[in-house]
Amino acid sequence: MGLYTSFDGRINRSTFWLKGFLPIFLISVIAAAVDRALGMNNILAGLVSLILLIPNLAIAIKRWHDRDKSGWWILIVLIPIIGWLWALIEEGFLAGTPGPNRFGSPQIS
Repeated sequence: MGLYTSFDGRINRSTFWLKGFLPIFLISVIAAAVDRALGMNNILAGLVSLILLIPNLAIAIKRWHDRDKSGWWILIVLIPIIGWLWALIEEGFLAGTPGPNRFGSPQIS
């Protein structure tokens, strides 16, 4: 459970995609579909987005830590277009630092 609630430590790319991005994305899509089917004007989808905010931040920050960068780098997404692209590349596609870094030892899969 600490994966979704703690901002400490590191996670590798496979954990980011399989235990972070994919489940959160699927929950969001299902909530949006139910919202649309019930005609709730995005009330359910908005509520689910708020609930998933902390898990999203925890996963992203741990991924930045794996790259040996501060969790504050998550704010790069505030730069239009380029920020999102940069975050996607850093979090989703680039390998973490080998061996221990200032945020701990690498995650063992």
